Amino acid sequence: MIMNNLIKNIFLLPVLVILFSCETEINPTLQYAEPVLVVDAWINNKPEPQVIKLTKTQPYFNQSLPPGVTGAQVIVKGSDDSEYVFTENVTDEGHYTWTPGAGDAFGETGITYTLTIVAEGETYQSVTRMGRVPQVDSITFRLEEGNQFIDDLYLAEFWATDPAEPGDTYWIKAFKNGQLLNKPSEINLAYDAGFTRGGNFSGAVFISPVRTGINPFDFDENNRFLSPYVVGDSVYVEIHSLSEASFDFLTQVVIQTNRPGGFSELFATPLANVSTNIVNMNPAGKKAVGFFNVASVSGLGRKFSSLDDLSKD
Repeated sequence: MIMNNLIKNIFLLPVLVILFSCETEINPTLQYAEPVLVVDAWINNKPEPQVIKLTKTQPYFNQSLPPGVTGAQVIVKGSDDSEYVFTENVTDEGHYTWTPGAGDAFGETGITYTLTIVAEGETYQSVTRMGRVPQVDSITFRLEEGNQFIDDLYLAEFWATDPAEPGDTYWIKAFKNGQLLNKPSEINLAYDAGFTRGGNFSGAVFISPVRTGINPFDFDENNRFLSPYVVGDSVYVEIHSLSEASFDFLTQVVIQTNRPGGFSELFATPLANVSTNIVNMNPAGKKAVGFFNVASVSGLGRKFSSLDDLSKD
């Protein structure tokens, strides 16, 4: 009996420690890190102003907006001898903008672009290529019948076919009633028509999990699923081309930001820095983080007008 009680206490002690630790708030002192340049250069060929944002890193627990970097020179040059000068915005610190003329747009599919940034005595460069995208053929709505655990759900689904040759990568963005779905769990990426390299989905219709990745999932006050869409809602879908490096970067971002929390965090992928394609031309100079991608974009929208819009399949 004594031995049995001793064994129970030995196993109970770690559990109590874990439970106690979950209730203890700690404020660790982090080592100071020299601020570095952050480059947010995700531009595309939509006929609208294109913005490259330059900021500086800041301490992890700092809750203010990152400081913008002013006085920089920002230029993008294409392998076709095109040149785009991004002008500093006087009202938005750290924002550099190129505005297209009437009927104009940034870039051309298949062209390689070099971003050059001169800031704070350092010169940074990054190179990427504008890939192609398929057209969004259609958007459909369907009913997922509920049960004792969930109510009826109305789901949206987009339809598009990946080009025949392999190696295309995409970021599928969805807008519900004009609002971008931008939670980490809502970043919808595709390699060809599937999820990852080696999936052999080139030239196919996008697989179902990618097509239905445009649905937002939230809960009500009773912790029950809310229907992603209801009659009267609208959805707009855009397919943005990615370089393979950009695809890898966003995959890492999802892993690092879509954290489960709680006890399951013990088994999650460890936190780590994500990759960057921003390079200081001086190997001994200050490093930079962030990413540069130039996307071609296709898009289509649809409104869920009535239950007659539901797919009959």
